[in-house]
Amino acid sequence: MKSSFVRQMALFMGLLSCALPAAAVDAPNVHVVSPQLVTAGQPTRESLQKLKEEGFTAVIYLAPGNTADAVAEEAKILKAQGIEFVHVPIPWPAPEAQHLQATAEAMSRLKGQKVLIHCQMNMRASAVTFLYRTIHVKEDPAVAWKDVKAVWTPNNQWAKFIDEQLGAAGITFQQH
Repeated sequence: MKSSFVRQMALFMGLLSCALPAAAVDAPNVHVVSPQLVTAGQPTRESLQKLKEEGFTAVIYLAPGNTADAVAEEAKILKAQGIEFVHVPIPWPAPEAQHLQATAEAMSRLKGQKVLIHCQMNMRASAVTFLYRTIHVKEDPAVAWKDVKAVWTPNNQWAKFIDEQLGAAGITFQQH
């Protein structure tokens, strides 16, 4: 009986994995928001070199370029594939409205394209993507928040930044 249960669970998990979109990006905390939008931490050099094959047409990078795990030639690697590279360096301790605005402008311009938005660990990326989706695309914050919670629970300056940006946009939402 135990082996039957194990086989059934293995079959169920196999079917479940087929139903979920595969994240082809080799990076920490990869999260597929939609077929056109993926958030992640810093992709490996090898993964960056294969993004065109995976259908990506643009990458938005939100960490400062001098972070320890940054790929120094990221822009060059992407340009060689014809992938647009947008860099909005957001200092971890001090996110500002101008960072969200610059990211939102890029994401709006790239609407309909397959975009990877990343930072070091997918904390900046998931938070800023949440704000873009709720403020600019007018998605239900509770729905968009699930994609943040799949990666982390914002705290300190990031929880404050999220609250400030939502408040400035007239959106009431309790982070939980």
